[in-house]
Amino acid sequence: MSLTIPDVPEQLPARMLNEYAYCPRLFYLEYVQQEFRHSADTLDERFVHRRVDQEKGALPAAAELAELPKLHARSVMVGSDTLGAIARIDLIETDQGRVIPIDYKRGAGPDPARVPEGAYEPERVQVCLQGLLLREEGYECDHGMLYFAASQSRVMVEFTDELIARTRELLAQARRVAAAGVIPAPLVNSPKCPRCSLVGICLPDEINALNITAPPPAAAEEEDFLRFTATLVDDNLKPLKRQNEVRRLMPARDDKLAVYVQGQGYSVGLKGEVLEIRDKGKAVSEARLMEISQLNLFGNVQLSAQALRELAAREVLVLHLSYGGWLTAVTTPPPHKNIELRKRQFEAADNEGTCVQLARAFTVGKIRNQRTLLRRNGRELPDGVLRRLAEARRSADRATALPSLLGIEGTAAREYFAHFARMLKPEAQGEEPAFDFTARNRRPPRDPVNALLSFLYSMLAREMVVTLIGVGFDPYLGFYHQPKYGKPALALDLMEEFRPLVADSVVISLINNGEIRPSDFIARGGSVALTDSGRKRVLEAYERRLDTLVTHPLFGYAISYRRVFEVQARLLARFLTGEIAYYPPFCTR
Repeated sequence: MSLTIPDVPEQLPARMLNEYAYCPRLFYLEYVQQEFRHSADTLDERFVHRRVDQEKGALPAAAELAELPKLHARSVMVGSDTLGAIARIDLIETDQGRVIPIDYKRGAGPDPARVPEGAYEPERVQVCLQGLLLREEGYECDHGMLYFAASQSRVMVEFTDELIARTRELLAQARRVAAAGVIPAPLVNSPKCPRCSLVGICLPDEINALNITAPPPAAAEEEDFLRFTATLVDDNLKPLKRQNEVRRLMPARDDKLAVYVQGQGYSVGLKGEVLEIRDKGKAVSEARLMEISQLNLFGNVQLSAQALRELAAREVLVLHLSYGGWLTAVTTPPPHKNIELRKRQFEAADNEGTCVQLARAFTVGKIRNQRTLLRRNGRELPDGVLRRLAEARRSADRATALPSLLGIEGTAAREYFAHFARMLKPEAQGEEPAFDFTARNRRPPRDPVNALLSFLYSMLAREMVVTLIGVGFDPYLGFYHQPKYGKPALALDLMEEFRPLVADSVVISLINNGEIRPSDFIARGGSVALTDSGRKRVLEAYERRLDTLVTHPLFGYAISYRRVFEVQARLLARFLTGEIAYYPPFCTR
């Protein structure tokens, strides 16, 4: 695939040189793809810089310094077209006509016994570049300082010929990497990764693990696939634990929560650091802004301009849904800055071979998981049901065109839903079934089970839209589902493998555990819909499912389903950018 990369800006930020010296891949993610995510360390760094980020104090021209007493200037911007770099220096001090750049760092600095220079290379080349930029402006500058906030200590960095040469070398390398448009390979089992704020975006161990394996052969038996995934986890990865273990480097769950507002006529406003949900002006509920991942508004719910601005500033998506749960609009902050990924997405969508390859993965994943759910939960399944689903999966694996896959998927769906009722708890002898299901119907759903399925599929599609926007995709351009006005095609692609595992599983548990009853539905004109109280119980069960920890079949660690969605979306991105050879669907065993 061809991709035009824009010219590298003439001046590279000194902070990005620090990132490149630390990890070229981190540099590429932050500088080229414009990815960023806060961690405890980055928030601490921001707190440390709160004073020096405020511009204060003047820095006279170089010729005037010798005649002036010692000066201090904070947050000084310097740049050079000759060096091709720019820096905002935290603090500049003057001493007998010389200037000293001082860079603030969190932490206490390394042990001098282990690091004789007093600081690691990324910090030293960053402050050295600041010194070189000051020299370009005519100032005398022969050393800089690193201030470590935790120990309140300074480390002097002398600008030796060796350090200057190394700084120039790394600067040239960073510019070449940025211009090449090829993301550097991830580090292998590096101790740098666990504390990196972008580790959940980078996925270093996951990418390395997938690149030491090959995809399962086309049309493999169902048991072959299970042996293949077991091989990935047991045979290939365990011997590599000392050198390439797949570590769970991201949190198992997202601490932030989705907020749902479905009261008709309700309004949502801002009160300090809290979103307040009001009914006729009276507060009925609230949610802290720092704990919100997304805001879902059902039907006629008003949102104040102040609340909208604050949500956008915190990159919280607002999803507007119909009263029945269909996604009608998404209010987002400015689009994700990773334009490189969207270019790859659009190029791949125009490539028939790539579309078929991905569509096969989505369809195979869906059929596998349908078969697994039936095998686990179906009562007295007729002979041949599981075999026919396995045959459909093999046929999907061999398909060479999208129309063929659509036909295979439809056949498998009919087989699956023909026996869906066998996964529902039977009524006591002599009682009429509370939930009678014979076939899947959609718009409008004509029975309670179909109403549950339709509602949960719409919730799942909405969740995928949120995930894809967060990763940097355009959720409306898919590979299997073709573009259609208003349809989030890529979200529908990615949700295929999760329909049985999330939506169908929630329906089964709601009915079998007695959490939902026929009284939670209302029938109107041949269609069936959930009542307000019924919808609330369904949403609670759906959120519980998304928060459930599940072991990833390829990587062996446990994360929530909501986190799995992000991992799968990022694996799709890594496939499109050429980092991995295939997209592995998420299939439980």
